[in-house]
Amino acid sequence: MNGMNDKDGADGADITVDIAVVGAGAAGLSLAHRLAGTPGPHGAAPSVALVEAPGEPGSGTRTPPRTWCFWEAGEGPYEQAVRASWDRLRVRCPDGRTAEARLGPLRYKMIRSPDFAELVERRLARLPRLHRPAATVDRVLDHPAGGAVVHGTDASGSPVRVRARWAFDSRPPRRLPAARSTLLQHFRGWFVRCAADSFDPSAVELMDFRTPQPAHGLSFGYVLPLGRREALVEYTEFSAAPLRREEYERALRHYTAEVLGLGGMTVLDTEQGVIPMTDAVFPRRAGRCVFRIGTAGGATRPATGYTFAAVQRQSDAVADAWRRGRVPVPPPAHAARHRAMDAVVLRALAAGRLSGARFFGELFLRNPADRLLRFLDGRSRWWEEVAIGLSTPVPPMLRSAVELPVLRRRDAVLPRP
Repeated sequence: MNGMNDKDGADGADITVDIAVVGAGAAGLSLAHRLAGTPGPHGAAPSVALVEAPGEPGSGTRTPPRTWCFWEAGEGPYEQAVRASWDRLRVRCPDGRTAEARLGPLRYKMIRSPDFAELVERRLARLPRLHRPAATVDRVLDHPAGGAVVHGTDASGSPVRVRARWAFDSRPPRRLPAARSTLLQHFRGWFVRCAADSFDPSAVELMDFRTPQPAHGLSFGYVLPLGRREALVEYTEFSAAPLRREEYERALRHYTAEVLGLGGMTVLDTEQGVIPMTDAVFPRRAGRCVFRIGTAGGATRPATGYTFAAVQRQSDAVADAWRRGRVPVPPPAHAARHRAMDAVVLRALAAGRLSGARFFGELFLRNPADRLLRFLDGRSRWWEEVAIGLSTPVPPMLRSAVELPVLRRRDAVLPRP
């Protein structure tokens, strides 16, 4: 496949490159950005085709903005896109008790997808071996002669074909793999501006469980202050199905008015989403030369929904494999023992054995914040994980752990809000 570099039209393909990346969301942009500037074992950076569907960054059509948050020490590669960051967090229990902690060397950072895309787009624009075909992709397959082929259609309906040595597909799954437990983290948020000072700009309200709890699952408020008078305020549920829009709006009105006591408030913008929380096994390889990344490649943490940091770890690992001349299969985004612990938590929540609000509240009350953050980031040590486990309700967790091996995995469909 050495003859693929920058040779357009080979074997009938519209574009022939070293690497094709399908999708220009967080996973696709992150990987294209890392790969396009990474020299291989012979010194040359790969030629990369970033295949964007109409409506994605760079295609000229606006897509709904998203907010991504993660923990990081010091300045990271996307610091210019960080909209806000905080060195303290709070978790509020249903009974009003509050766990508050400083994050030490870490900061909780917020990036908005338009800012992230603009930053990465500026960097990609300087790379001469990057192609940007616009196409709605319907198939990504191994080629019989080696490599992979991306099949799609452009805005006029004409076929588009990209031939590559390796292909990475970041399209979100329409159907989740079979799982023993599946919940959805679904939310709606308001960007608000208040007439008077209403927020503490140094602290994130990570989970505020002073919301009415659903019969099955849990709910909480989430506040990212952008100043003393502005914030992103979200209502979030972990449950089996999303709500109707009017139900989210009613919950947000209750949370902002009755719980936070915000008055003179203007809603500037909104965002909404659904994140799968499942113990399903997401295959990271879809063929000899085809790989999945992002949520489709298992980057979403099963028990929390955090994805952005795992996407960066996978992108770094793929770029390193390219540099060394190895097969660039994305590594597991989360350690096996962490996925096992998350599976127990999900089973206990899905079976109704745990009060989710009490469980997460007590978890933050009984453990140092830095220990929990290391665990959520996948950097905790085994003895820290034992301590975290012992701070949880043992009987329901033990029962859930014992029954997991005999539970049947079932298909689940990912609904849209």
